[in-house]
Amino acid sequence: MADAASRLTALAEELLGEPPPIRIRAWDGSESGPADGPVLVIRHRRALRRLLWKPGELGLARGWVAGEIDVEGDLYEALGRLAGMIWERSEPGPGLRALRDPRFRSAVRALAALAGPRCWLPVPPPPEEIAGRRGPLHTRARDRRAVSHHYDVGNAFYEQVLGPSMVYSCAYWQDGGSLADAQRDKLDLVCRKLALREGDRLLDVGCGWGSMALHAAREYGARVTGVTLSREQAAYARKRIAEEGLTDRIEIRVQDYRDVKDGPYDAISSIGMAEHVGSVRYREYADVLHGLLRPGGRLLNHQIARRPEQDEAAYHVDDFIDAYVFPDGELAPLGRTLSLLEEAGFEARDVESLREHYALTLRAWVANLESDRERAVRHSSPGRARIWRLYMAASAVSFERNRIGVNQILAVRCRDGGGSGLPLRARAWTETGAG
Repeated sequence: MADAASRLTALAEELLGEPPPIRIRAWDGSESGPADGPVLVIRHRRALRRLLWKPGELGLARGWVAGEIDVEGDLYEALGRLAGMIWERSEPGPGLRALRDPRFRSAVRALAALAGPRCWLPVPPPPEEIAGRRGPLHTRARDRRAVSHHYDVGNAFYEQVLGPSMVYSCAYWQDGGSLADAQRDKLDLVCRKLALREGDRLLDVGCGWGSMALHAAREYGARVTGVTLSREQAAYARKRIAEEGLTDRIEIRVQDYRDVKDGPYDAISSIGMAEHVGSVRYREYADVLHGLLRPGGRLLNHQIARRPEQDEAAYHVDDFIDAYVFPDGELAPLGRTLSLLEEAGFEARDVESLREHYALTLRAWVANLESDRERAVRHSSPGRARIWRLYMAASAVSFERNRIGVNQILAVRCRDGGGSGLPLRARAWTETGAG
């Protein structure tokens, strides 16, 4: 009988319609496939049992998180090779078209034979997988739990990944700068787009560990209210604020943005938060923020976007991301986001794409994680460290290949009569201090 790696290679070719572009090493030590480049390692046949019970991405993800699947060599190269076969195929392989396809049934039988005599027993998912989600999407309680699953995994873990800036969103890179420099420049860009002045009231929605609030108060004299659903983030932010002596200028609340009632604000920043809102709540999100701004107030909405689907009803959230990274998170096309903001009464004044900047940011975060993986494991768990390494590396590849993007939308709540209060000259914020 052929070795396990050869059988897996043949099975993959049957399902996908072409040979796999990456070498495979199986649990029996056998190897098959291209001799150059990275190697996909199947450490235990238990990973195949996971695929039998959860075919597709979720089954693979469970094997990865559990350490039963790994990559030796350059992870980015491996993901890039696999992207061309899986993510960017215009047509699925013949074995993936329907469960009724006899070739698919044959492949399932072959996979079961490789998985061993216990293949009929399901394998419990890794403990890092979110479970027990019930009820409608994006209620306050469900959003609170989803945010806690992602962010309340230990501030020390995020300190290692994000670095001293503690900013968990796309940086703004310039030649020769560090990650900390690029994150400072991003925060400053947001402040300039919002034209913040001494004494302005700023609402920072999804304030994270307080970096935007600190920058706006320290550098621009703003009075900042930051809201987050993560208690760990809030505690960390309050400590930083106290250490900098800015408690008289910054308030951090554990609060849903829908419960903020103390407007009007001069400006609102929402940086990397709107992806959690969901399509069923996005118009409500836009309405709430519009209602919290004074006439003439500005919104800076910094949000990841996906490419439009031919059939938008067919869009579904990535299984791995939904189960292990951002539960209930959703991405929308840029055009849909702009439409909903306009429907709420905003005038969109500027859109800037930072897609390539996010790829660079993610690669920097992966480098931080990989610089001391043992420390990352100590501060979280082996599975959590593997989740973040894969999701950040795969996301970097997705940004580089234009599968997803990220945009800053500057919008204004116009005054009665239509006045925006913005200067006639476009993009005045490109000059430091301009407003």
